[in-house]
Formats: sequence, C-alpha cells, structure tokens
Amino acid sequence: MRGAKAGQQSTTTQQAKTTCPYCGVGCGVTATVEAGTLSAVEGDREHPANFGRLCVKGSALHETLGQQGRLTHPRVDGVEVSWDTALSTTTERLNTLRAEYGNHSVAAYLSGQLLTEDYYVANKLFKGFLGTPHLDTNSRLCMASAVVGYKRAFGADAVPCNYEDLEEAELIVLVGSNLAWNHPVLYQRIKVAKERNPLMRLVVIDPRVTDSCEIADLYLGIKPGSDAYLFNGLLAWMAQRRRLDTLYLERHTEGFDDALAAAQQTAGSVAEVAAACDVDPERLETFYYWFASQLHVVTLYSQGVNQSASGTDKCNAIINCHLAGGKIGLPGAGPFSITGQPNAMGGREVGGLANQLAAHMDYHTPGALDLVSRFWTTDSLTPILPEGPGYKAVELFEAIERGEIKALWVMATNPAISLPDAARVRAALEKCPLVIVSECAAHTDLLPYADIVLPASGWSEKDGTVTNSERRISRQRGMLPPPGEARHDWWIICEVAKRLGFAEAFNYAHPWEIFDEHARLSGFENGVDNSTVPGNPQRLFDISGLVGLGRDGYDALAPIQWPVTKAAPHGTARLFEDGEFATANGRAKLLAIKPQGPEQALSAAYPLRLNTGRIRDQWHTMTRTARSPRLMNHRAEPFMDVHPEDAHTAGVMDQGLAVLTAEKGEFRARVRVSNAQRRGEIFVPIHWTDCFTQQARSSALIDSITDPLSGQPESKHGAVALAPLATDWQATLLIAEGATESTPWCTSAYWTRIPMRGCQRWQLANTQSVNDWLAQLKMWLPGDVSVVSQDPTNGRLRAACVKNGQLRWWLMVGPPKELPGLAWLEARFNEAALSDTHRRRLLAGCDDGAADTGPVVCSCHQVGQTTIVNAIREGDTSVEALGARLACGTQCGSCIPELKSLIEEERPNARTKQPLATEVV
Repeated sequence: MRGAKAGQQSTTTQQAKTTCPYCGVGCGVTATVEAGTLSAVEGDREHPANFGRLCVKGSALHETLGQQGRLTHPRVDGVEVSWDTALSTTTERLNTLRAEYGNHSVAAYLSGQLLTEDYYVANKLFKGFLGTPHLDTNSRLCMASAVVGYKRAFGADAVPCNYEDLEEAELIVLVGSNLAWNHPVLYQRIKVAKERNPLMRLVVIDPRVTDSCEIADLYLGIKPGSDAYLFNGLLAWMAQRRRLDTLYLERHTEGFDDALAAAQQTAGSVAEVAAACDVDPERLETFYYWFASQLHVVTLYSQGVNQSASGTDKCNAIINCHLAGGKIGLPGAGPFSITGQPNAMGGREVGGLANQLAAHMDYHTPGALDLVSRFWTTDSLTPILPEGPGYKAVELFEAIERGEIKALWVMATNPAISLPDAARVRAALEKCPLVIVSECAAHTDLLPYADIVLPASGWSEKDGTVTNSERRISRQRGMLPPPGEARHDWWIICEVAKRLGFAEAFNYAHPWEIFDEHARLSGFENGVDNSTVPGNPQRLFDISGLVGLGRDGYDALAPIQWPVTKAAPHGTARLFEDGEFATANGRAKLLAIKPQGPEQALSAAYPLRLNTGRIRDQWHTMTRTARSPRLMNHRAEPFMDVHPEDAHTAGVMDQGLAVLTAEKGEFRARVRVSNAQRRGEIFVPIHWTDCFTQQARSSALIDSITDPLSGQPESKHGAVALAPLATDWQATLLIAEGATESTPWCTSAYWTRIPMRGCQRWQLANTQSVNDWLAQLKMWLPGDVSVVSQDPTNGRLRAACVKNGQLRWWLMVGPPKELPGLAWLEARFNEAALSDTHRRRLLAGCDDGAADTGPVVCSCHQVGQTTIVNAIREGDTSVEALGARLACGTQCGSCIPELKSLIEEERPNARTKQPLATEVV
C-alpha cells in the first residue's frame, strides 16, 4: 500500500505489511491506515519472525506517530531555511573543509535505525566519493564484538542459526541477555516451545536475576565479566570427560589444540572456575553436563557478553564450545548473537562499519578495493576509495576532540547520550567546526550541537529494507507522507552527492534502485574465475538472486534469509550445514582465549560494580517510545536497582532518591531495593536523557575503554559509589500541554519529566526548603490557584488551577508513594470542562471511594499492581486466572514474569477461591 501524497488525505481504510523498527527480532507488522492516519497495528501472522506476536512496544507503534515533536523544516545555524539552501550550505561547507584539511577531515556516524538503502548510499558517498574511511555506526556499541567473533571463527560476519532453532533445541543457554525484556517475542517462542517439549531445558547465565529466569531450569548468577572463564572451563571439562566431537574437529576445524591448552591453563577445575565466576560448583557442573550431553544446543548471547573490553574473546569462548561439540549447522544448534537494533545487520551488509567497504568486504580482503571501485565507476566518475580502515566510534570522537575531524554528519542516532564518557563527547561536538544532523525528532540532546539540521522521515514513512538477527531481509513500507518538509535519508544523501558533483553515481529515483545495486554488488565477481581477485574465494553474503526485481517485485518482496542466489533462490535458513566455512581453507577456527576481568576496576572511592541495560517498555533514548504515554507507566522514572545490604550500607531507602558517582560523572535516580541484584553491584537503565531528566545518563558513568579488536565500549562494567540524595522536599506536578513553555522548576536538585495523555508529569525534589509554597507556585506556574489544601506541620500541600473550566495544573508536595493513581487526573486534563463533582475531587485526585490501582504492571491493558495483588488475595493465584479476570498477561506476555513474582509473594495472603458452579474441579 502506498501512502497518500503530501497535502492529501485518504478517506479509505487500507492495510499494509511492514516491519517493526525496534529490536533485531524484526517482527512483521500489519498496519491499518484510516483517513490518512495509522490507526492500529497488529502482528503479521504470516511473518516468520513472529507469526503474529508483538511485544508491548510494537503493539503501541501507532501511538508514537503524529507531527507533534517532529522536525519538519531544515535549519542552518538555528534558522529555518529552504531545502535548497540547506543542501547548498551543506555542500559548500563540506567542500571548504575538504579543500583545506583533506578528505579524511570528513566523517559520518550512522545508525541501526537507518534502512539498508539509506546505509548503502551513505557508505557509497563517504567512502567511495568523498574518499574518507571515517564512517562508523552505533552498531559498534552493541554488535561489533559479535561480528569480530564470527569473522575470526567462521571467516565471515554470519549468524549460523535461525529462530526455528530455538524451537528445535534440546538446550538453550541465555548469556548476558534478558530476552524476556529485550527480545520478548523470541522469549515467548521459547516459552511455547518448552510447553510443547517438557524435555527442553533453559539455562540463564547473568549477574542479575531477570524476568528471563521465569522459565529457566538453571540459573547461574555469575560475577560480571567472568563469561570467558565459564566457557573456557566448559571446553576443558568437555575434553576431560571425552565429550568432544573429534570427527567434526578433525574434518572441519583448526586451532583446537591451542584453544584447549589455553582453556586448561586458565580454567582449572570446576571448583576453581566456580570460584572465578562466583557460582555454586554443583550448579556449574550441572550446566557443563547438560551442554556436553546434548547435541542440539543454542547459545543466545547479547550485550552482557559484547559490551566488554574483552567482548570478542568472550564470543569466541562460546563459539569454541559449539565447534568442539559439533553443535553447529544442525537444527536447534549454534552460537546465536541476538542483534540489538532493527537493521544492525543490514548496515553491516553494506559497509556501515569503519573497517568495512561494502557487501561484507573489508579493506584487507584481497582485491576488494579494486572490485568495489570498478563496480562503482561510472562513465565519467571513478571512486577515490581510502586505502585502509577509518576510526571506530570512540576513536572517531577522540579524533574530533583532537581537531583531526572537522566535519561530522550524524544520522538517526544520538552520540551525546549513547557513547561512554558523554561529557567528553559533548565537548568534542562543541568543538567540531561542522556538525550536520539528520533527525526526525525535534528535541534530542544532540541537536544543540548541530550547525545544520536536516529533517528526516520516520517509521511508517520510510520505505526500504531491514535485516534481522536471523539474516532475514524484510520490507519496511512507507504508508504515510513525511510531515512538513521532512525527507527520506537516502534522498537527502543523494541530493548532497549531486551538488558535490557526483550526480551520475547517485541518480536514484526510488529505493528499489538502490537495493538492486546493493544486490548486484553482493554478487559481483563473487567466486567466478574471471575475477581480478587472487583466488577469489566466494563471499558468503550474496543476495544476487534478488537482482532485477523492479519496483513491483521490490514492493511485494516477502521476508527472505540470505544468501539468496541462483542455487538458493528462496533463501538459506541455516549456515554451515555441510561443515564448510567462509575461511580460506574452509575450516572454522577455534581461538586460544585468555579470560580478562573488567578494565574499569573497583576502588575504595568507587567500590560498586555498575551494570547497564534496557528495560521492558522503552527503546534507546525514548524519542519514539516516550510518545506513547502507556509505555511510560511501567518504569516512569530513572532508577537504580540496589541489593538490600548495599542500600543499608549506603543509607539509601527503597523508593528514595540517591546519587551514583563515578570518575566521569554522576547519576541521580530513584532507588529500587532488590534481591535480584548481586551484592556489590548496581543496575541502571540506559534510556533517560537530558530531555527527560536531570543527570540520569548512564553513559556519564562509563569510561571510554574499548575492546582492542572490535572497538566496542565496555558499557557493562562501570565503577561507582552510592549515596543518598538528601532533599528537603519532593513534589509531583501535572501540567496541561501548552500551559507554559518555561520550566523554572528544572533548577531543582532532581527532576524527571514523564509524558502523559494531555499533560506532562514532573517528579521534583530539592535540597533547598520552600517557606511559602503559594508564593512559589506564583513564580512557577501560570494562573491562580483554584483549590488548595496545606498542612505546614508535615510540609504537605495539594493545589490545582482551573481556568475556563479546564484543569491547567495539579501539584502535590510529598513523596510519590503518597500519590493517588493518576489515571483519574489524566482524564481530567482531557476534559473540555470539569464538572462540579470532578472539581470537588481535584485535591483528592480520584473519585470518592475509588481504589488506587498502583503502579502499572501490564502495559498492554494498563493493569496496576494493587489491582493484581487484590485479585491474588481473593484467590486468583495463577497467571491464567489473573488473565481471565483482569486481562493482564493476555496480549504480549511481557508482564507474565512479574505476575508470577506477585503471585509467589502474595500466595500466603490468598484465600481459597470457591469454584463457580460451572467450574470443573
């Protein structure tokens, strides 16, 4: 389905199939468009990634759209300009800097949120025609170590598994992955598979007890950073117990002897490995026995492995064990790196990393520079490809800081938040002579550093392809016109390229033409005898079978897994089934691994180990998910999870405010005391930015230490100190949209902004007392106080302003635990005129006798914790019973682990429920 043209509005109802823009699962989405508005989404039942399932983020996609908060006009030096002016200025400034400082003074920083077609033309422009190697991507922050691990072992960045393997496996091992929150649809697939096959086992290896442990048969709460010790120990144990597949090792691998010697030297006995990992020896040996005894084993690993100064070695330690046991190339077997972003893999396919060229070719690939150059040469233009790799992400910003990089073009990402040592990154951006930003959101932490801002299209408007974690290429289809003057990224890049003098090489009229060129390059001289590449080994990435689709074929493209060739026209579900790998001799390589602990060491000043990660209902820096108020309800404020003994030692209280300090910065948030944390360790989320809170950027606590092989930052292993944030008062302010543009309360010691429907919620706290709250309100807020209740003896106050019959703001001074459920107040902000009854109930914040539903547990159906607890106490002591009564847990399933925890906590308080007459007992 094509969207209506700009300025037009369709009156028909249509459906289109597209792909979710969040994680690397790559779920298919069926979207309904009514009267020019995307009104509903549901899972595409025919898409092989999800078969109709969607997580809560995916099911709320239609709630994140709309023009409010979107960039709609180009800006140059803070002034709105025409596209012609913006493009011409971009071209002129790039040319000026290149002429003075050379091609290598120009750089780009891309994103796994871009479509493959956007990525392709960006890589082609910067590396091919601007002649700079300095183009990298935020995939460096999540996938780089997994990429290098695969390339070292298999000779190519090639995930061998597919999602069906999760259902075929006899044993699934989750390592450094909270799959239940970060890839919920895959977690649900595993859960269903376990229900169908009671013999399937799941092992969770993670420093935290996460919701993924809900269906685990074994949990190993390892010491952070000790993964390589554990898997080296597994390799040594397999050899000792003669659980190796010696035939597979002899026929299909090399390097085993060195790998085993290193493992035996560093791992020692089970007891020694258990001590190094801080786990129970018997539980560890149970895992070793399960892994060695089963052939069909899938190990799923993600950021908990990758985001380390030795992340590549950890990946290879895992891969070593699979190769040694022949647990690869089979249904239900293989080392499976789960991608963080929707198109991290698609970006790597086209050369989005600084050490890549295009089509999975690297600078060190024999003859690759010549091959790509000849392919991109036109009648009158010849590329000027750089001779060697460029700066990886952290190195890139260090080069900007040194003054070596003079121009940076950032697309669809926010390095001011996501990169470690964020203050240093911001200082580098401030110093950079030219910062160009292509972005769809009007408010991000990066935009203040931009000299040129180019408004880009977003999901539901963009048209192209993405590749998910199982190598499956799917279409993201444009259904709506971009708002205002926003344009597609590929169009913006090509228009700049044309003005730079490269029109012949960038004369694309539609994304299908870019995809077709990308597919042709993947098959160009790929393993043929007449190639100029010596020996010309066949490149594994090959989608030449998709060449020549034309626009209609491209629009109709069904999800398909690469390689797609003449020999495999319907794609390839699983790699390395024949034991042949993409190395020069066709053998996989086992690596000798020397385990290392975190580089960011603990000290007397910073004695606690920091761990960072995602939460269930948010995505990256919340520019999309925060547009859906219901996604803000599960974890409304930035928080830190703290072990009870650490909380006691530091003097912090559950739901109180605290501050984490590190050598590079600090983090202020609300405390959640949790037994799921190991003692001496603290977890914080990555999502909050300066647009939503004060000093709760996790990246401010992380040093810019990277893996020397992959360049991936060690974002999982900070070192921090914990202390209470002493405040004189706390308050909750709800203020109507558009009621004021100023926010003087943001001078408080702590503030967090929480979007709601029709209003904004602010959680505030300060160290300075307020002697006269009514006078303070006049300074802060427009409009007179309409109703007020004040108790000076305990510092409590509630007040509200009603103007022209509409609620404009509502304030409660006191800790947030005293808040009523805010759904009632939220509804009042959306009323055209308050009734007398509602006006009288404003200070109470709820209807007379209304029960507080508590914090939201089920985001899909907005079911609160208090409501759930009451139902459990009344006898609904199963997830099924709660679902039947309250609907919680019946849609995406992400809240089920939390429901089970509440059931276990409240079971002693539950009464025996009498069966209904219709129930069978």
